[in-house]
Amino acid sequence: MPLSIVILAAGQGKRMKSDLPKVLQPLAGRPILSHVVQAAKALKAEGIHVVYGHGGDVVRTTLASEPVIWALQAEQLGTGHAVMQAMPAIPDDHQVLILYGDVPLVKAETLQRLIEHSNERAIGLLTVVLQDPTGYGRVVRDGAGNVVRIVEQKDANTKERAIGEINTGLMAMPARSLKAWLSALRNDNAQGEYYLTDVIVMAVREGFKVNAVIAPTEAEVLGVNDKVQLAQLEGALRMEQATKLMLDGVTLADPARLDIRGNVKTGRDVFIDVNVVMVGNVELGDRVRIGPNCYLKDCRIAADTEIHPNCVIDRAEVGPRNVIGPFARIRPDSVLHEDVHIGNFVEVKKSEIGAGSKANHLTYLGDATVGRKVNVGAGTVTVNYDGVNKWRTEIGDNAFVGSGSMLVAPIKIGANANTGAGSTITKDAPEGKLTLARAKQVTIEGWKRPAKKV
Repeated sequence: MPLSIVILAAGQGKRMKSDLPKVLQPLAGRPILSHVVQAAKALKAEGIHVVYGHGGDVVRTTLASEPVIWALQAEQLGTGHAVMQAMPAIPDDHQVLILYGDVPLVKAETLQRLIEHSNERAIGLLTVVLQDPTGYGRVVRDGAGNVVRIVEQKDANTKERAIGEINTGLMAMPARSLKAWLSALRNDNAQGEYYLTDVIVMAVREGFKVNAVIAPTEAEVLGVNDKVQLAQLEGALRMEQATKLMLDGVTLADPARLDIRGNVKTGRDVFIDVNVVMVGNVELGDRVRIGPNCYLKDCRIAADTEIHPNCVIDRAEVGPRNVIGPFARIRPDSVLHEDVHIGNFVEVKKSEIGAGSKANHLTYLGDATVGRKVNVGAGTVTVNYDGVNKWRTEIGDNAFVGSGSMLVAPIKIGANANTGAGSTITKDAPEGKLTLARAKQVTIEGWKRPAKKV
């Protein structure tokens, strides 16, 4: 059967105590809802329908690039009512998978199993067994172990509240039957809402089989209602990602102190120290070592490079056998070739640094092209901005830039050229020569330090 997916994402999330809709709260650097959409896309459905309500414009804008079909739930009248809003756009011969926008860690593999347990005469229902099921709808079975209904916490009696198996809310069923059941829903319950779970009773009455698929882990089906639960899921996802890296051969100094907010590819024998944050697409080559407290975003770091503590590498490419930091910042559109040394308190922005070049101390290289085996002395600044435009600095192979040099762009420092320490260079420095630009040193005789008046 063709598949349509419905994601319920209309809740306000009052317990979040935030102006941001619940489904847009960040988890691993992305909105909660985007995690659910990502799992849905892996199932290759004919359509992904997102039912939105509270903060609808913001939700749609935030996920504007996603290939989803939007359905508005103007009034919050329960989960059954929410699904009704999406059903007119779904053909009768489809199978419908219902997901929740605040259950972000569910995996496509689990959802595929759920779909396989649904057919024209069967419902697939995802359940999980909890030690403390308080607050969740209980799965009620008959004496033969068949699922007969779901009872919500507020409507459950004492015996039913003792049941540990709970409904996750995720289910799969034929669209034609679902439409009929939804039209028959009533709201005579403690909440005055149209419960989606009531379709289970209707299905059983019509002779449908309810196939309960137990989720492999509790974390995979946990929802998010407040910031405490959000932090718990963040921790669960962090450990899941760290475990995957370790199984791929990465050594982590402490798996609990690593944040991955994107996708990470690693080579062999990579080492990552504590409090490292990796955002977007990060690639680490063989034997790369990342020191503590580093931030890596959308970057590629080649083999045998070491990143010392407290460095930022942002949308840049770092070649093999580099030594970076500590306290270095490599900014977007920078390319560092092999055997480059970028030392403490050095910033590189939109620059290309040639093989074997060094800038070891207190330096800014912006909009620069630096050749091979260049030595850039401490305190050097490429003065690239005139208040309106950015200008480039070119430094040739084997040049030596003296400490404290101000290179006022646009400017070229020739191959094998030297600039004297403390020079402000405003014109091209010729190849193979020493260029100085210093004021004459003067000592003032008889000068006295000013003193405060008593």
